[in-house]
Amino acid sequence: MVKVAARRLEKAKAALLEELRQEVCDPRVLAALVRVPRERFVSPDLQVVAYENRPLPIGYGQTISQPLIVALMTEALELQGNEKVLEIGTGSGYQAALLALLARQVISVERIPELAQEAAGRLADQGFSNVEVHMAGQELGWPPEAPYDGIVVTAGAPAVPQALLDQLAMGGRLVIPVGSRDLQDLLQVRRTPQGLITRQLGPCRFVPLVSAEGGWPSD
Repeated sequence: MVKVAARRLEKAKAALLEELRQEVCDPRVLAALVRVPRERFVSPDLQVVAYENRPLPIGYGQTISQPLIVALMTEALELQGNEKVLEIGTGSGYQAALLALLARQVISVERIPELAQEAAGRLADQGFSNVEVHMAGQELGWPPEAPYDGIVVTAGAPAVPQALLDQLAMGGRLVIPVGSRDLQDLLQVRRTPQGLITRQLGPCRFVPLVSAEGGWPSD
């Protein structure tokens, strides 16, 4: 039965990757998606659907994002391998694992203690030694390690937070969902000597970014 389940997962993973290749062009991102086992980042009862192209619950009112959205956000960071990346919202740790294969260093911040602890253990168990998971503090992001070459935000904000722009290196890319609590546009914001350049990547739906600095107030 174990071998049968493993074969089913491999078949489902191959089908998902074929689907993602229709919209994701970066070969490094696609290779990372092959290497990272998404089933290790969901609860055992959801592993059978780990490679369906949809978000899945991870507890505490949070989700692991749809694989296509994760891939597009990762691609929009335009990573070459030597970057320091900040992730806002560790969640289960899945996107942090992908980033760890694509960047030199990953700093990930999570506001829910249980998720932070579980993700840190999961990432360590799988050998991702270049990821640090921190509990979120009063400040949005992680200023002690700034500036960052890339920042990815896995929760929707009402506007692009100035606190994160302040932590973005010159030439760096910030990828963030911006809009209402229920529906957002995914944006890539590039910091240049001439100012910010914003590119829209399409509609998306994320849980709200809860923060006093450019996010939504907690309920």
